[in-house]
Parts: sequence; C-alpha cells; structure tokens
Amino acid sequence: MKKEECFYLGKIVSKFSFKGEVLIKLDTDEPESYVGMESVFVSYNNNLVPFFIEKSSLHKSDLLRVKFEDIDTEEDADDLMKAELYLPLTMLPKLEGDQFYYHEVIGFMVVDTSFGEVGVVTSVNDSTAQALFEIDRKGIEILIPMNDEFIDKIDKEAKIIYVNTPEGLIDLYL
Repeated sequence: MKKEECFYLGKIVSKFSFKGEVLIKLDTDEPESYVGMESVFVSYNNNLVPFFIEKSSLHKSDLLRVKFEDIDTEEDADDLMKAELYLPLTMLPKLEGDQFYYHEVIGFMVVDTSFGEVGVVTSVNDSTAQALFEIDRKGIEILIPMNDEFIDKIDKEAKIIYVNTPEGLIDLYL
C-alpha cells in the first residue's frame, strides 16, 4: 500500500501500559468511528506496515487506546512512538453535499465570482490557523482561505470550486 492510496489517521503519542498498549491522537472529529478497527498501516522505516489490533477503546474521549498484536512490552511500544498511522482511502466515510476531503479537490479549477477563473488547486495547506487552497495560475501561486464565507459552491462532477473572495485578495498575488 502506498501513502497516496491512504489517508492520515493519527499519530502514536505515548505508551499506556507495560503490556505494550499505546495512545493514538486521531486526526478526526469523530474518534468513536475508529474504535473496533481490525488493522491500520503504521509508517515504519519509510514503509507502510500493516499492524493488527487486538483491542481498542477511547481514552479521555479524544485518544484511542490500542493494543496491537505482537506488541507485548514497553520496549516494543517504544519502537512505535511518534509513528504515523494511515488507512486506505476507501475507508473514508462518504461526505454529503459540498463537504469534501482535502485530497479530493486537488486538480479542481477555482472560479471567483468577480475575477473569473483563478487557477487549479495544487494542494491544501492546513499547517496554518486557517486552511488555505494553494492555487496555480500560470506559474503564480495564489492562496485563498478555505472559509465557508468564501466558498459558494463545489461542483464535484465538473471539478470546479466557486468562490466569492474579498475584493483585491486575488490581485495581491498578480
């Protein structure tokens, strides 16, 4: 399995018990959806390695407490600290209406109400306080905040995101 075929689920943040249990900080608004998984892919030595789950439960509502098969000691768990976890894209819950996952809008054309065609989404930067569409317009990068007030409509069939940005925002980049 390749990372491109997966989505980031979370990261192992600490050990929980001397029996090899770990706590995972999930990157989701609905951690309860991931209790009862059979397996996950763990990023280990630059490879995605499948790990099977013996048991899991929510810990303090936002952490997932997991006991992996064959991880039976603190030393085994130490080896997995800070490892990232992934699941196949096919396991993402379907979203309704204009909701989308970041990876889904890569390659979508962005059209602004007053400016017209802005360019193509090359990625989503979610490392800032506000997630940003990174858009390529003939070699020039344009950043538009992913703000509900700016997004009018998303046409998934035509691969177009219709936005209504504040006057002058796009001109800042040109």
